[in-house]
Amino acid sequence: MKLTKYTHACVRLEKDGNVLVIDPGIYSESKEALEGAQAVLVTHEHPDHIDQAVLLEALTMNERLVVHAPEGVARTLTKAAAEAAVDAVEERIRAVDPGSAVDIAGFDVKTFGGQHALIHGQIPVVANIGYLIDGNVFHPGDSFVVPDGIQVKTLLVPIHAPWSKVGEVVDFVISVRAPQAYPVHDGLLNEVGRGLVEGHVTRFGARYGTTYSSLAPRQTVEI
Repeated sequence: MKLTKYTHACVRLEKDGNVLVIDPGIYSESKEALEGAQAVLVTHEHPDHIDQAVLLEALTMNERLVVHAPEGVARTLTKAAAEAAVDAVEERIRAVDPGSAVDIAGFDVKTFGGQHALIHGQIPVVANIGYLIDGNVFHPGDSFVVPDGIQVKTLLVPIHAPWSKVGEVVDFVISVRAPQAYPVHDGLLNEVGRGLVEGHVTRFGARYGTTYSSLAPRQTVEI
């Protein structure tokens, strides 16, 4: 399986001619990531994880594209797509819950979590779903919930966010103990901050068997 990282939280997975995109948000090269995709997974409703305008355009241009998202996101997107007269919209926007397993565009997808990490006590907590793809790569969205009952092979680590601190990032990597980790949710970091966070994650992750490798936007790896 080929993984391409885009700016911030978006990744594109390709396998056997199938393409799955996770979290095409407003900080990412979402239109490029969605080219030729059969499926999109959205972790939660925040715009850095879903660029609604770009996704609606993709649904209009690509009649094979199916979107899976938490119920509230699916409902909002369905309404917007209907207003934009997207064909067969109800069939192509589907709600998913934590604790499910489903085949999506040739990928085995399992869902975990349930809610977004706390940002502040006065900011409402929204639904968030983490996705495990083919028993291999785990995208947690905006959450440090450790998936239960499985061994993650490739962890996508939210290395910086308004809701986290470096120690929590490191503890998440240590808790999951995936052999390989790559960054996501890094669009708000400058290079100084990136070096600081990635240095800690690399050093402490290695003690627990995790190799952390940085990826630049549009960089591709085989996983």
